[in-house]
Amino acid sequence: MQDDVQSDLPLAGITVVELGDSASAPFAGHVLAGLGAEVWKVERAGGDSSRSWGPSQWRGSGAAFHALNRGKRSICLDIKDPVQLATLHDLIERHADVFLHNLRPGSCGQYRLDPESLRARKPALVVCEVGAYGHVGPLNQLPGYDPLMQAFSGIMMLTGEDGQAPVRAGVSIVDFGTGMWAVIGVVSALLRRERRKIGATVNSSLLETAIAWMSIGIANYAADGEPGGRHGSGVAFIVPHRAYEAADGYAIISAANDRLFARLAEALGHPEWAADPKFATNAARLENRKEIDALIGQVMQQHTRAHWQKHFDGFGLPCASVQTTAELYEHAQTKALGILGKTCEEEIDLVGMPLSFDRLRPAPLEPAPDVGQHNAQLQQLLRGQ
Repeated sequence: MQDDVQSDLPLAGITVVELGDSASAPFAGHVLAGLGAEVWKVERAGGDSSRSWGPSQWRGSGAAFHALNRGKRSICLDIKDPVQLATLHDLIERHADVFLHNLRPGSCGQYRLDPESLRARKPALVVCEVGAYGHVGPLNQLPGYDPLMQAFSGIMMLTGEDGQAPVRAGVSIVDFGTGMWAVIGVVSALLRRERRKIGATVNSSLLETAIAWMSIGIANYAADGEPGGRHGSGVAFIVPHRAYEAADGYAIISAANDRLFARLAEALGHPEWAADPKFATNAARLENRKEIDALIGQVMQQHTRAHWQKHFDGFGLPCASVQTTAELYEHAQTKALGILGKTCEEEIDLVGMPLSFDRLRPAPLEPAPDVGQHNAQLQQLLRGQ
Protein backbone atom coordinates (compact mmCIF):
# COMPACT_ATOMS: atom_id res chain seq x y z
CA MET A 1 0.00 0.00 0.00
CA GLN A 2 1.33 3.45 -0.89
CA ASP A 3 2.09 5.83 1.95
CA ASP A 4 -0.35 8.73 2.17
CA VAL A 5 2.42 11.23 1.60
CA GLN A 6 3.15 9.67 -1.80
CA SER A 7 -0.41 9.14 -2.98
CA ASP A 8 -0.51 12.21 -5.23
CA LEU A 9 2.90 11.75 -6.85
CA PRO A 10 3.11 10.84 -10.57
CA LEU A 11 4.09 7.18 -10.07
CA ALA A 12 1.73 6.44 -7.18
CA GLY A 13 0.27 2.97 -7.77
CA ILE A 14 3.29 1.71 -9.71
CA THR A 15 5.25 -1.18 -8.19
CA VAL A 16 8.94 -1.61 -8.95
CA VAL A 17 11.06 -4.64 -8.10
CA GLU A 18 14.71 -3.61 -7.99
CA LEU A 19 17.47 -6.21 -8.09
CA GLY A 20 20.18 -3.57 -8.00
CA ASP A 21 23.55 -3.25 -6.34
CA SER A 22 26.04 -0.42 -5.78
CA ALA A 23 24.95 2.87 -7.40
CA SER A 24 23.42 3.02 -10.89
CA ALA A 25 20.33 0.80 -10.57
CA PRO A 26 19.78 1.68 -6.88
CA PHE A 27 19.84 5.38 -7.82
CA ALA A 28 17.22 4.70 -10.49
CA GLY A 29 15.11 2.86 -7.92
CA HIS A 30 15.55 5.73 -5.49
CA VAL A 31 14.32 8.26 -8.06
CA LEU A 32 11.34 6.06 -8.91
CA ALA A 33 10.51 5.86 -5.20
CA GLY A 34 10.79 9.63 -4.99
CA LEU A 35 8.28 9.89 -7.83
CA GLY A 36 5.82 7.83 -5.81
CA ALA A 37 6.47 4.24 -6.85
CA GLU A 38 6.48 1.39 -4.36
CA VAL A 39 9.97 -0.09 -4.65
CA TRP A 40 10.85 -3.57 -3.41
CA LYS A 41 14.62 -3.87 -3.21
CA VAL A 42 16.00 -7.39 -3.45
CA GLU A 43 19.24 -7.89 -1.49
CA ARG A 44 21.49 -10.87 -0.93
CA ALA A 45 22.26 -11.99 2.62
CA GLY A 46 25.15 -9.55 3.02
CA GLY A 47 23.15 -6.69 1.62
CA ASP A 48 23.86 -4.15 -1.11
CA SER A 49 27.57 -3.47 -1.65
CA SER A 50 27.13 0.18 -0.69
CA ARG A 51 26.20 -0.88 2.86
CA SER A 52 29.92 -1.51 3.44
CA TRP A 53 31.26 1.61 1.73
CA GLY A 54 33.14 4.05 3.92
CA PRO A 55 34.36 6.02 5.58
CA SER A 56 31.06 7.58 6.72
CA GLN A 57 28.59 5.23 8.41
CA TRP A 58 25.03 5.65 9.66
CA ARG A 59 22.97 3.04 11.52
CA GLY A 60 25.42 0.30 10.61
CA SER A 61 25.56 0.99 6.88
CA GLY A 62 27.61 3.26 4.68
CA ALA A 63 26.12 6.73 4.34
CA ALA A 64 26.12 6.09 0.59
CA PHE A 65 23.54 3.34 1.04
CA HIS A 66 21.20 5.74 2.82
CA ALA A 67 21.67 8.32 0.06
CA LEU A 68 20.61 5.82 -2.63
CA ASN A 69 17.99 3.67 -0.96
CA ARG A 70 15.55 5.69 1.10
CA GLY A 71 11.88 4.98 0.58
CA LYS A 72 12.40 1.34 -0.43
CA ARG A 73 11.37 -1.98 1.08
CA SER A 74 14.19 -4.47 1.51
CA ILE A 75 13.64 -8.19 0.98
CA CYS A 76 16.48 -10.67 1.35
CA LEU A 77 16.43 -13.39 -1.31
CA ASP A 78 19.14 -15.68 -2.66
CA ILE A 79 18.31 -16.03 -6.34
CA LYS A 80 20.68 -19.01 -6.58
CA ASP A 81 18.24 -20.92 -4.36
CA PRO A 82 15.37 -22.29 -6.52
CA VAL A 83 12.73 -21.72 -3.85
CA GLN A 84 13.74 -18.12 -3.20
CA LEU A 85 14.11 -17.47 -6.93
CA ALA A 86 10.54 -18.75 -7.37
CA THR A 87 9.44 -16.24 -4.71
CA LEU A 88 11.05 -13.44 -6.70
CA HIS A 89 9.34 -14.60 -9.90
CA ASP A 90 6.03 -14.74 -8.04
CA LEU A 91 6.48 -11.15 -6.83
CA ILE A 92 7.35 -9.90 -10.31
CA GLU A 93 4.58 -11.76 -12.12
CA ARG A 94 1.81 -10.94 -9.68
CA HIS A 95 2.64 -7.42 -8.54
CA ALA A 96 5.41 -5.66 -10.51
CA ASP A 97 4.89 -3.02 -13.15
CA VAL A 98 8.64 -2.62 -13.51
CA PHE A 99 11.57 -4.97 -12.97
CA LEU A 100 14.86 -3.08 -12.67
CA HIS A 101 18.24 -4.78 -12.39
CA ASN A 102 21.97 -4.40 -12.95
CA LEU A 103 22.91 -8.06 -12.78
CA ARG A 104 26.28 -9.02 -14.17
CA PRO A 105 26.03 -9.22 -17.98
CA GLY A 106 24.89 -12.62 -19.18
CA SER A 107 23.70 -13.85 -15.80
CA CYS A 108 20.01 -12.92 -15.91
CA GLY A 109 19.20 -15.67 -18.42
CA GLN A 110 20.23 -18.47 -16.08
CA TYR A 111 17.69 -17.23 -13.53
CA ARG A 112 14.96 -16.64 -16.14
CA LEU A 113 15.12 -12.94 -15.28
CA ASP A 114 15.89 -11.89 -18.84
CA PRO A 115 13.30 -9.66 -20.57
CA GLU A 116 12.24 -12.36 -23.00
CA SER A 117 11.42 -14.86 -20.27
CA LEU A 118 9.70 -12.34 -18.02
CA ARG A 119 7.66 -10.61 -20.70
CA ALA A 120 6.59 -13.93 -22.21
CA ARG A 121 4.75 -14.57 -18.95
CA LYS A 122 3.74 -10.93 -18.33
CA PRO A 123 3.61 -8.91 -21.58
CA ALA A 124 2.73 -5.65 -19.81
CA LEU A 125 5.90 -5.71 -17.71
CA VAL A 126 8.55 -3.04 -18.16
CA VAL A 127 12.00 -4.61 -17.77
CA CYS A 128 14.89 -2.17 -17.33
CA GLU A 129 18.41 -3.55 -17.63
CA VAL A 130 21.26 -1.32 -16.47
CA GLY A 131 24.52 -2.55 -17.95
CA ALA A 132 28.16 -1.59 -18.15
CA TYR A 133 29.31 -1.46 -21.79
CA GLY A 134 25.82 -1.88 -23.29
CA HIS A 135 23.65 -4.82 -24.31
CA VAL A 136 25.35 -5.32 -27.71
CA GLY A 137 28.90 -5.21 -29.06
CA PRO A 138 32.17 -7.05 -28.37
CA LEU A 139 32.41 -5.80 -24.76
CA ASN A 140 28.78 -6.31 -23.76
CA GLN A 141 29.59 -9.19 -21.37
CA LEU A 142 32.18 -7.24 -19.36
CA PRO A 143 31.44 -5.71 -15.95
CA GLY A 144 32.15 -2.05 -15.37
CA TYR A 145 32.15 0.75 -12.84
CA ASP A 146 31.96 4.53 -12.95
CA PRO A 147 35.73 5.26 -13.06
CA LEU A 148 36.25 2.67 -15.81
CA MET A 149 33.67 4.43 -17.96
CA GLN A 150 35.04 7.88 -17.24
CA ALA A 151 38.35 6.48 -18.50
CA PHE A 152 37.05 4.51 -21.48
CA SER A 153 34.82 7.32 -22.75
CA GLY A 154 37.53 9.96 -22.73
CA ILE A 155 35.97 12.02 -19.93
CA MET A 156 39.14 11.67 -17.85
CA MET A 157 41.28 12.93 -20.72
CA LEU A 158 39.31 16.17 -20.58
CA THR A 159 39.33 16.47 -16.79
CA GLY A 160 42.15 17.93 -14.69
CA GLU A 161 45.06 20.25 -15.35
CA ASP A 162 47.05 20.31 -18.57
CA GLY A 163 50.22 18.24 -18.30
CA GLN A 164 49.00 16.36 -15.23
CA ALA A 165 47.56 12.88 -14.81
CA PRO A 166 43.94 12.29 -15.90
CA VAL A 167 41.39 12.98 -13.17
CA ARG A 168 38.07 11.32 -12.39
CA ALA A 169 35.16 13.62 -11.56
CA GLY A 170 34.78 13.68 -7.79
CA VAL A 171 31.18 12.44 -7.92
CA SER A 172 29.79 9.41 -9.70
CA ILE A 173 28.47 11.26 -12.73
CA VAL A 174 28.26 8.11 -14.87
CA ASP A 175 26.49 5.99 -12.25
CA PHE A 176 23.96 8.69 -11.42
CA GLY A 177 23.54 9.68 -15.05
CA THR A 178 22.82 6.08 -16.02
CA GLY A 179 20.24 5.85 -13.26
CA MET A 180 18.59 8.99 -14.63
CA TRP A 181 18.49 7.59 -18.17
CA ALA A 182 17.00 4.39 -16.78
CA VAL A 183 14.25 6.39 -15.08
CA ILE A 184 13.56 8.34 -18.28
CA GLY A 185 13.28 5.04 -20.15
CA VAL A 186 11.03 3.46 -17.53
CA VAL A 187 8.69 6.45 -17.29
CA SER A 188 8.52 6.67 -21.10
CA ALA A 189 7.73 2.95 -21.33
CA LEU A 190 4.99 3.29 -18.72
CA LEU A 191 3.50 6.19 -20.67
CA ARG A 192 3.51 4.09 -23.85
CA ARG A 193 1.93 1.22 -21.92
CA GLU A 194 -0.99 3.49 -21.08
CA ARG A 195 -1.62 3.97 -24.81
CA ARG A 196 -0.73 0.58 -26.28
CA LYS A 197 -1.23 -1.80 -23.32
CA ILE A 198 2.18 -3.43 -23.86
CA GLY A 199 5.34 -3.48 -21.78
CA ALA A 200 8.87 -2.79 -22.93
CA THR A 201 12.50 -3.72 -22.54
CA VAL A 202 14.56 -0.69 -21.58
CA ASN A 203 18.35 -0.79 -21.80
CA SER A 204 20.68 1.77 -20.31
CA SER A 205 24.40 1.48 -19.66
CA LEU A 206 27.30 3.26 -18.05
CA LEU A 207 29.19 3.57 -21.33
CA GLU A 208 26.25 4.99 -23.26
CA THR A 209 25.77 7.57 -20.52
CA ALA A 210 29.45 8.49 -20.54
CA ILE A 211 29.37 8.86 -24.33
CA ALA A 212 26.30 11.09 -24.00
CA TRP A 213 28.21 13.33 -21.57
CA MET A 214 30.92 13.58 -24.25
CA SER A 215 28.46 14.98 -26.80
CA ILE A 216 30.17 18.35 -27.24
CA GLY A 217 33.66 16.83 -27.21
CA ILE A 218 32.67 14.31 -29.88
CA ALA A 219 31.03 17.04 -31.96
CA ASN A 220 34.23 19.10 -31.75
CA TYR A 221 36.32 16.10 -32.81
CA ALA A 222 33.99 15.30 -35.70
CA ALA A 223 34.27 18.90 -36.87
CA ASP A 224 38.01 19.45 -36.71
CA GLY A 225 39.71 16.14 -35.81
CA GLU A 226 41.16 17.57 -32.59
CA PRO A 227 40.69 15.31 -29.55
CA GLY A 228 40.68 18.19 -27.06
CA GLY A 229 42.66 18.52 -23.86
CA ARG A 230 42.50 19.35 -20.16
CA HIS A 231 41.76 22.87 -19.00
CA GLY A 232 41.41 22.44 -15.25
CA SER A 233 38.28 24.22 -14.07
CA GLY A 234 37.85 25.75 -17.53
CA VAL A 235 36.55 24.44 -20.82
CA ALA A 236 38.02 24.16 -24.30
CA PHE A 237 35.58 26.44 -26.09
CA ILE A 238 34.94 29.52 -23.86
CA VAL A 239 37.33 32.00 -22.19
CA PRO A 240 36.97 33.12 -19.44
CA HIS A 241 34.94 30.28 -18.01
CA ARG A 242 36.92 28.88 -15.07
CA ALA A 243 37.97 29.26 -11.43
CA TYR A 244 40.25 32.08 -10.35
CA GLU A 245 41.93 32.39 -6.97
CA ALA A 246 40.48 35.04 -4.70
CA ALA A 247 41.90 36.14 -1.33
CA ASP A 248 40.15 33.30 0.55
CA GLY A 249 39.58 30.57 -2.01
CA TYR A 250 38.44 30.18 -5.58
CA ALA A 251 35.52 31.55 -7.56
CA ILE A 252 34.20 30.58 -10.97
CA ILE A 253 33.64 33.34 -13.51
CA SER A 254 31.61 32.58 -16.62
CA ALA A 255 31.77 35.25 -19.32
CA ALA A 256 30.25 33.02 -21.96
CA ASN A 257 29.99 35.70 -24.68
CA ASP A 258 31.69 38.92 -25.74
CA ARG A 259 29.04 41.11 -24.13
CA LEU A 260 29.62 39.48 -20.74
CA PHE A 261 33.37 39.73 -21.17
CA ALA A 262 33.04 43.49 -21.68
CA ARG A 263 31.08 43.68 -18.41
CA LEU A 264 33.73 41.61 -16.67
CA ALA A 265 36.51 43.87 -17.92
CA GLU A 266 34.63 46.88 -16.60
CA ALA A 267 33.91 45.20 -13.25
CA LEU A 268 37.59 44.39 -12.83
CA GLY A 269 38.58 47.97 -13.57
CA HIS A 270 40.06 47.28 -16.99
CA PRO A 271 37.47 48.23 -19.63
CA GLU A 272 40.30 48.50 -22.16
CA TRP A 273 40.53 44.69 -22.30
CA ALA A 274 37.25 44.51 -24.21
CA ALA A 275 38.67 46.72 -26.95
CA ASP A 276 42.01 44.91 -27.20
CA PRO A 277 42.11 42.79 -30.39
CA LYS A 278 43.73 39.99 -28.35
CA PHE A 279 40.67 39.73 -26.10
CA ALA A 280 37.75 41.38 -27.91
CA THR A 281 36.23 38.11 -29.17
CA ASN A 282 35.97 34.65 -27.75
CA ALA A 283 38.06 33.32 -30.65
CA ALA A 284 40.81 35.81 -29.77
CA ARG A 285 40.60 34.96 -26.08
CA LEU A 286 40.94 31.26 -26.90
CA GLU A 287 44.18 32.09 -28.72
CA ASN A 288 45.41 34.18 -25.78
CA ARG A 289 43.95 32.10 -22.96
CA LYS A 290 47.02 32.15 -20.71
CA GLU A 291 47.49 35.91 -20.95
CA ILE A 292 43.92 36.93 -20.16
CA ASP A 293 43.64 34.31 -17.41
CA ALA A 294 46.76 35.72 -15.77
CA LEU A 295 45.44 39.29 -15.96
CA ILE A 296 42.09 38.33 -14.45
CA GLY A 297 43.82 36.24 -11.78
CA GLN A 298 45.96 39.16 -10.63
CA VAL A 299 42.90 41.30 -9.93
CA MET A 300 40.86 38.51 -8.36
CA GLN A 301 43.46 37.88 -5.66
CA GLN A 302 42.89 41.34 -4.21
CA HIS A 303 39.52 40.53 -2.59
CA THR A 304 37.51 37.70 -1.03
CA ARG A 305 34.99 35.46 -2.74
CA ALA A 306 32.12 37.22 -0.95
CA HIS A 307 33.36 40.59 -2.18
CA TRP A 308 33.52 39.41 -5.77
CA GLN A 309 30.14 37.71 -5.60
CA LYS A 310 28.44 40.91 -4.47
CA HIS A 311 30.47 43.05 -6.88
CA PHE A 312 29.80 40.86 -9.92
CA ASP A 313 26.12 40.52 -9.03
CA GLY A 314 25.87 44.26 -9.47
CA PHE A 315 27.14 43.89 -13.03
CA GLY A 316 24.90 40.95 -13.84
CA LEU A 317 27.94 38.68 -14.20
CA PRO A 318 27.65 34.91 -13.59
CA CYS A 319 29.93 34.02 -10.69
CA ALA A 320 29.98 31.37 -7.96
CA SER A 321 32.29 30.51 -5.12
CA VAL A 322 33.98 27.13 -5.23
CA GLN A 323 32.41 25.77 -2.06
CA THR A 324 33.15 22.90 0.25
CA THR A 325 30.44 20.38 1.07
CA ALA A 326 30.05 22.11 4.44
CA GLU A 327 29.53 25.50 2.79
CA LEU A 328 26.93 24.08 0.41
CA TYR A 329 25.15 22.32 3.28
CA GLU A 330 24.89 25.53 5.31
CA HIS A 331 24.19 27.97 2.49
CA ALA A 332 20.98 30.00 2.64
CA GLN A 333 20.10 29.06 -0.95
CA THR A 334 20.35 25.34 -0.17
CA LYS A 335 18.13 25.83 2.87
CA ALA A 336 15.63 27.91 0.89
CA LEU A 337 15.26 25.16 -1.70
CA GLY A 338 14.35 22.65 1.01
CA ILE A 339 16.13 19.95 -0.93
CA LEU A 340 17.76 18.48 2.19
CA GLY A 341 15.44 16.70 4.55
CA LYS A 342 14.68 13.84 6.91
CA THR A 343 11.55 12.15 8.21
CA CYS A 344 12.40 12.41 11.90
CA GLU A 345 14.99 13.95 14.21
CA GLU A 346 16.75 10.59 14.64
CA GLU A 347 17.73 10.61 10.96
CA ILE A 348 20.33 12.59 9.02
CA ASP A 349 19.59 15.16 6.35
CA LEU A 350 19.83 13.66 2.87
CA VAL A 351 19.21 15.02 -0.60
CA GLY A 352 15.62 14.85 -1.75
CA MET A 353 14.11 14.96 -5.23
CA PRO A 354 15.51 17.77 -7.41
CA LEU A 355 11.98 18.22 -8.78
CA SER A 356 8.84 19.99 -7.66
CA PHE A 357 5.25 19.32 -8.70
CA ASP A 358 2.82 22.21 -8.53
CA ARG A 359 5.60 24.14 -6.79
CA LEU A 360 5.88 21.52 -4.05
CA ARG A 361 8.85 19.22 -3.55
CA PRO A 362 7.98 15.61 -2.68
CA ALA A 363 8.31 14.96 1.06
CA PRO A 364 11.47 13.21 2.30
CA LEU A 365 11.35 9.46 1.81
CA GLU A 366 11.28 7.04 4.68
CA PRO A 367 14.67 5.90 6.05
CA ALA A 368 16.67 3.33 4.11
CA PRO A 369 15.71 -0.20 5.20
CA ASP A 370 17.71 -2.82 7.02
CA VAL A 371 18.58 -5.96 5.05
CA GLY A 372 15.42 -8.05 4.68
CA GLN A 373 13.40 -5.67 6.84
CA HIS A 374 10.25 -6.29 4.79
CA ASN A 375 10.45 -10.06 4.25
CA ALA A 376 7.39 -10.61 6.44
CA GLN A 377 5.42 -8.03 4.44
CA LEU A 378 6.44 -9.81 1.26
CA GLN A 379 5.03 -13.10 2.54
CA GLN A 380 1.79 -11.36 3.49
CA LEU A 381 1.59 -9.78 0.05
CA LEU A 382 2.12 -13.08 -1.74
CA ARG A 383 -0.46 -14.77 0.47
CA GLY A 384 -2.92 -12.05 -0.47
CA GLN A 385 -3.22 -10.65 3.04
